[in-house]
Amino acid sequence: MTGREKKEYNDLFYVCSLIEYISRQTKNHRNVVVNALGRDKLQHLYELADVYHSDSIDKITDDLIRDFDIETGHFDNIATAQYLIPTHWDIGKVYKRLIIAVCNKQNKLPVDALIEAYNSWLSRKIEDFNSSMYYENPDYLYAC
Repeated sequence: MTGREKKEYNDLFYVCSLIEYISRQTKNHRNVVVNALGRDKLQHLYELADVYHSDSIDKITDDLIRDFDIETGHFDNIATAQYLIPTHWDIGKVYKRLIIAVCNKQNKLPVDALIEAYNSWLSRKIEDFNSSMYYENPDYLYAC
């Protein structure tokens, strides 16, 4: 462990933040981006997150949007937000904590837990920035 948390947790945080960033750029629900990237690419991003983290998030986003043909959607939770908008890093942290809880309590691999979390009903609630769900206690999010 280097720093304040395990490397794996930081890698997961980066991947979740990247998913949020791509989703905002393409105006898609988060599960659309996760499913477009697929398990193999998500695993690759997770395993090499420390390398990708040193590159521009805009460049990585552009490359992934192009390489995985992620089309522009119609979901714009930024434009419809009535309150303070959390950053993609803030939302990455929310998902990281949720995924870690799923891994620890259900004995799942990180990428499998990630796919499950983003494809759950809870993801639609987290991405609604007019609700309070994204800043709820991590234990509460897991219980949901």
